[in-house]
Parts: sequence; structure tokens; C-alpha cells
Amino acid sequence: MNRNTLIFSFVVVMFSALAGCSSKTPAGEANKAQAKLDQIQGRAQVLMDTGGSGEGALNPGKPPVTILAGMRRYRLYSRKPIEVNPGSEYIVEGIDAQKVIDEIGDPDEGKSGYPLTSSCERVVKMAWGFLSFDERDSAVSVLRSRVARYPARSVFLVVRIRPATSKESSAAKKGAEVEEKDVPTVAVAAEKQRPSLVAGSLTQPTPLWEPAGRTVKCKLIIDREGKVSELETGAQLCEAMNWSQIRYQPLVQGGHPVNVRTEVEVQFEPRKKPTS
Repeated sequence: MNRNTLIFSFVVVMFSALAGCSSKTPAGEANKAQAKLDQIQGRAQVLMDTGGSGEGALNPGKPPVTILAGMRRYRLYSRKPIEVNPGSEYIVEGIDAQKVIDEIGDPDEGKSGYPLTSSCERVVKMAWGFLSFDERDSAVSVLRSRVARYPARSVFLVVRIRPATSKESSAAKKGAEVEEKDVPTVAVAAEKQRPSLVAGSLTQPTPLWEPAGRTVKCKLIIDREGKVSELETGAQLCEAMNWSQIRYQPLVQGGHPVNVRTEVEVQFEPRKKPTS
């Protein structure tokens, strides 16, 4: 083997080694980004609407799917087909977009709008680090538009989804929901319902997307155990409220607890500006 052949062989080996390193880096970064996934569990619901033009960048060619987890609804977006049986329970792993966006915060204090483009880009990278630049930019744009329009309605970027096992499923809760349908519902005026609050606070810090804060009136159903079981309003601040922390004294009529339909006033306090 002559000297030129040796040099050529060395160059080939070096290029092969560099190519091998570069091919492993994106996958390694993607795995690192996906190290901490959120998990939700709930019943699946297939939606008839398409969610508006442009959402195909998040959910290409597939009908929208929602997971109902208690009172919260998670709109699922996936790069792979999601096959679900409506009403069945699933466990989903991925990235809760609003959770990450709110944890990042807003150093611009609302000057650049909500959510920040940089925050949405981080969310997409965490869930789908394998996307091309064009695909990622498109997904980021649609995600930002969706979250800005419905800031309290959770968007969940799916990494994995599977049916819940019989042990994991909430069959007992479903049975309780069926029984709940036989419980009568009575209307109670807001001022009469107010003194029945026994746990939780109706004064809350305002979310990141509503820094000025304000008072909202939320129409809802309180079940026979004094828990808020259903919202009868689409107001985003009402949907943003963590109703699981609120408890009322159950209303009893004829010796039996009943459901209550009422209106509750929630005060969202203005967000304090950080001190310099």
C-alpha cells in the first residue's frame, strides 16, 4: 500500500467517524428532551369538528381526540394515527403545552402576547424533536394560535398512548356517574350558595394570559357530595379555575342530598410585576 492510499484511507475513516457522531446527536438530544413526559388518564372522545383551518400541522389527517380527566379536557395532537374507542379509558404520555408554557413564564410581561413563540417552540421540540425545520415552524405557529385562542383548554402533544388496564381504569367512578343521573338537581341563587363554601378559596392569582385580573361569574353544578362536577359556561377564566379544590356543604332536601345548579363569583387578582 503506497503513501497516497494510506492518506486516502485515513480521510475516509475520519469522515465516517464524524458522520456517525453527527447522526447520533439529534436522536440523543430528542431523547434528552423527552426525558420528562407528562401523563394523563381519562376517557376518550372523538370530536366531529376539525378544530379550525391549519391544525393539520399538529394533527395531520386525523380527527381531533379529547381525553376527559375529571373536569379537565385535554385536546390531543399526534404525529401518528390515534385509534381510540370513544368512552374507553386511556393513558397518554406527552407534553402538556400550557403547563410548560406557564412554567417558562413571560419575561416580556405580556408585551409580546401570550404565549411566546419561543415557549411554543420549546414545547414542540420536547415532544417531537424529530421534526424537520419546516414541520416544526408550522407546528409552532399553529400551537401558538390555538393556545392564544383557548388558553384554558389544555393542548397535549402525544408521544405515547395506550388503553388503561382493568386495574388502572376507573370503572367504579363510571358506575358512580351513572347513579348520579338519578339525583335531582335544584337551582340555588348565588347569594344563598355563597355561605355554603367550606373548603378552598374563590380568590385566585390570575393566570399568565390574563395579567390584569378581573372578577368572573361561573355557572356550574355542585354534586351531592359538595364537589363541583360540571361547568355550564365557556368562559376561559372559569375553565382555568381549579375546581377540585372547592367544596360546599351538600344541600339536603327531603332527607336526601341533591345536586345544585348555581352561579359562583371568582376574583382573579392582578399579577404583580417583578421588582427590579
